[in-house]
Amino acid sequence: MSGLSTHVLDAVSGAPATGVPVTLQDASGTELSSAVTDSDGRIGQVNPYPLIPGIYHLVFDTGDWFADNDIDGFYPEIDICFEVTDPDRHYHVPVLLSPYSYSTYRGS
Repeated sequence: MSGLSTHVLDAVSGAPATGVPVTLQDASGTELSSAVTDSDGRIGQVNPYPLIPGIYHLVFDTGDWFADNDIDGFYPEIDICFEVTDPDRHYHVPVLLSPYSYSTYRGS
């Protein structure tokens, strides 16, 4: 299965980060798609179309999520830049989120 998915976990509570708006952009900043994390903190298919090789950005609107959850957060936005090299491969880009740090990795 090709495509792009993401998962946001609130690292402080260990719970899914529900309702985080996420936008997929190409290298020029053009929005390709957007979605919001579900009750499990996931977006199963960020983009409905196969991604061609190139540079992309997943932009997480964490500022609104922090505000909606009464959390004083430092990062109003997380912009993860990544490269698609194989359009037939599935790319999973998770985020572990806390008020003063975040981490990401290439998942499976």
